[in-house]
Amino acid sequence: MEKAIEFLNQILNDNDKLVVACSGGPDSMCLLALACEIRKLKNIDIICAYVNHNLRPESRDEALFLQEYCEINKIKYATTELDFSCDRFSEQKGHKQRYAFFQDVAMANGAHFIATAHHGDDLIETILMRITRGSTLDGYLGFKKISKNRDYTIIRPLLDYTKEDILAYNKKHHIPYCLDKSNKSLKYTRNRYRQKVLPFLKKEEASVHLKYQQFSRKLQMYDDFIKDYIHKLKVINNKEIDVKKIASESEFIKRQVIAELINEVQKEDWLEVSEKNMQDLLKLLTKSNGEVSLNNGYIGQKDYTKLTITKKQELQEFRYPLEKDLKTNTWELIFKNDSHDNSNNTIRLDSSEIVLPLYVRNRQNGDKIAIKNLKGHKKVKDIFIDEKVSLAKRSDIPLVFDSNNELIWIPGLKKSKFAKNINEKYDIIIEYKVR
Repeated sequence: MEKAIEFLNQILNDNDKLVVACSGGPDSMCLLALACEIRKLKNIDIICAYVNHNLRPESRDEALFLQEYCEINKIKYATTELDFSCDRFSEQKGHKQRYAFFQDVAMANGAHFIATAHHGDDLIETILMRITRGSTLDGYLGFKKISKNRDYTIIRPLLDYTKEDILAYNKKHHIPYCLDKSNKSLKYTRNRYRQKVLPFLKKEEASVHLKYQQFSRKLQMYDDFIKDYIHKLKVINNKEIDVKKIASESEFIKRQVIAELINEVQKEDWLEVSEKNMQDLLKLLTKSNGEVSLNNGYIGQKDYTKLTITKKQELQEFRYPLEKDLKTNTWELIFKNDSHDNSNNTIRLDSSEIVLPLYVRNRQNGDKIAIKNLKGHKKVKDIFIDEKVSLAKRSDIPLVFDSNNELIWIPGLKKSKFAKNINEKYDIIIEYKVR
């Protein structure tokens, strides 16, 4: 473990605080023991962070084992329990909650480093799994030895070693650990790669984990170059892609820009994007507007010149009587006694030509309006498209109807044949304002 010890010795300084993500298994116990070795060389504080998933009966015993080990070795111990009793467990959810806890522990203790026990075999498994199911360029590279975030740095000191190396070190130095029986179950995808694919690769090339490290580092160089190029384009702002700025770029650059936007989302929530998802998002770039479904409730949405990836919001339907001033968080309709405004923000009506009371609701499929000074009816959907109203805003625009279900007015956009000019007879004036 000379490389791991040298790595830790180089990256850590006196008075640093190191959070070690530990499960009690052979890999993380090896890492925890190595951290204790570094503590003999430098004045560092070690915080052991343990997550109990409550999925196995042995979890309680493992937690007690780890707590006792930390007490004996004068290591600060932090733990949390995850509850999946009302929700089906998934690797993605477990991963997200684990790292959220590690981050909380780091912030609470003023630690700038989080160490995880990923080793060379883990890297091979991760790369192969992502190649099989599809991923982004930085997804295919697996994970890095050093990953810097805004508030802390994740380090993986064991990346140069195999599982066999770790077990041999533990045996030689009498490092205790627990064994998770579920690691042998072939119902888990990673275990199938570990037990079926990895032995074959190692038989072909004993140092195959180092070959995969080289592959990962090369991809990292390509990824860094592309990210620098995209940064100079200044194409992503406020989690939106300015589609016009990449219109003349190659499909590869467009793909990587979308991948960068996905990365922004993944910093805050779980979102896996398959190759089919990526193809759908690329096609979306060519459309005026539209949306595609992703997973975990996310959608990709194109609104003319912008592409966003957001959580799909359930349509909040509304229907309000309009007999007096009406205000919401985003707009208001105000009855006026007089007005010189003749724009689409103000309507004048003759109450004898419509059926009162008026009411307001948001759009529904098939809504049409008889536009003033035009023959026939026009679909509200087509008006929104003509006026380039974004998909996100369409459901919030109030439509004013009379009690005969006749669409009288699309405030700010179009008036119906019932709208009166200033020099005509009218007894109702309503003004629309965006708040």
